[in-house]
Amino acid sequence: MALTTAAQSRTSFDLKSASLPVVAVVLKTTDAAQFAADLAERVADAPGFFDNDPVLIDLAAVREAEAPIDFAAIVAELRRRSTLPVAVRGGNPAQMDAARAAGLAVAPDAPPARAEPPAPEVREVIREVVREVEVVREVPMPGPGTVVVDKPLRSGQQVYARGADLVVMAVVSFGAEVIADGNIHVYAPLRGRAIAGARGNTEARIFSTCLEPQLVSIAGIYRTTETELPADVRGKPAQVRLDGEKLIIEPLA
Repeated sequence: MALTTAAQSRTSFDLKSASLPVVAVVLKTTDAAQFAADLAERVADAPGFFDNDPVLIDLAAVREAEAPIDFAAIVAELRRRSTLPVAVRGGNPAQMDAARAAGLAVAPDAPPARAEPPAPEVREVIREVVREVEVVREVPMPGPGTVVVDKPLRSGQQVYARGADLVVMAVVSFGAEVIADGNIHVYAPLRGRAIAGARGNTEARIFSTCLEPQLVSIAGIYRTTETELPADVRGKPAQVRLDGEKLIIEPLA
């Protein structure tokens, strides 16, 4: 046993689990050429949006399609656009086999969206949430719900509040990135990229006491400030919310 322990202590690496934010590309066509054309148009509207971001290709929308998917062409196009395609999910068996052959890992399918519960069931939902919170508090880690950052974020730095809101008490500099599955609050100038509702929460919002960002995004709907913000919100207290598939940017009263 002593020899085994000594050998383990001399190993050159450790194996640990890790969670990383990824960009989900929801494929809506099996036509690789059409995908390439649409991606080029989208990126042209927001140059610099991708910064070697890991990408998960979601096939749920084309799962029933009979035409094969040229994953090699799609992966090559994504790499040309400064992304790193790493995994695929949601496809039928033939699609998943083809994706594996193209070097993509298989990720678990996204959990089904919950239907809005009827009014009489609200109390039961609340009890379930309370139990989840109590379980989390039993482990030695910060309580769920909110991540607070009280130091400035410089260019190249990124903070991701997984399953939580994010509160930043200092400036988010140009080139920095803040991401949250819930809301984002920046009580200082927001000059970098802010991505709220990163896992599809369309109710998420972005708040800042001084809104002048490179990019804002909620549930995958984004806007860059290459198109200048209106004078009533630029550099002023404002919020960003989603109305259908349109971002609304409005001053805070």
